[in-house]
Amino acid sequence: MAIKEMIISAIFPRRCPVCDEIVPGGELIHPKCKKKLKTVSGNTCYKCGKPLSEESREYCSDCASTKHIFDRNFALYKYRSIAGSVYKFKYSGRREYADFYAAEIVKRFGDELKALKPDALIPVPMYGPKKRTRGYNQAEVLAVKIGKNLGIPVDSRIIKRCKKTVPMKLLDEQGRMANLKKAFNIAQNEVKYKCIILIDDIYTTGSTLDAVAAEFRRMGVKNIYCVTLAIGQVV
Repeated sequence: MAIKEMIISAIFPRRCPVCDEIVPGGELIHPKCKKKLKTVSGNTCYKCGKPLSEESREYCSDCASTKHIFDRNFALYKYRSIAGSVYKFKYSGRREYADFYAAEIVKRFGDELKALKPDALIPVPMYGPKKRTRGYNQAEVLAVKIGKNLGIPVDSRIIKRCKKTVPMKLLDEQGRMANLKKAFNIAQNEVKYKCIILIDDIYTTGSTLDAVAAEFRRMGVKNIYCVTLAIGQVV
């Protein structure tokens, strides 16, 4: 396997997930570029994981007024610091970035995630025709890498996105709800999982994760957690 990876690296050298320049063999990122990424730290919202400016608060303004269906989200980076990297990961075929993302997620949250004793990691699904055009679902690529590092199985088939939706960033709260109505469907008659972790790249309002979580709640899944690579700031 090591020889195979060396050959692949020689033919297709790995690129840094920040500057997109080639990194030395065995490295996942340039050290100077890693310093540009801002992790979520300090006091965070107990529900969505957004950083909070006030130490006394438990929830951000969004979560204080919204009843989310998932139990809790773990978010690694502040979105603005990694937005360019995520864009290339999604739209420029830079699937290799997931190795770095997953390693950092595991380093930060690995013990907490394993302590939840999840039955499976579930990537937020992509609409079929869109996935075929892009060639991959970035949430699935990330989930597979995290699952490999933590020894947790990944189930990419249990839920489908059965409706083409408008990009969420273009919609207000009501628009997001309408956009996601009947967008997801469990692909089997029975779900035996009791605890799952949903995986996605970006958390904005949590609408997508809620829509996916709602389907699993309907099928009797008791504990639903989420992991997202990046999250926006509290407004």
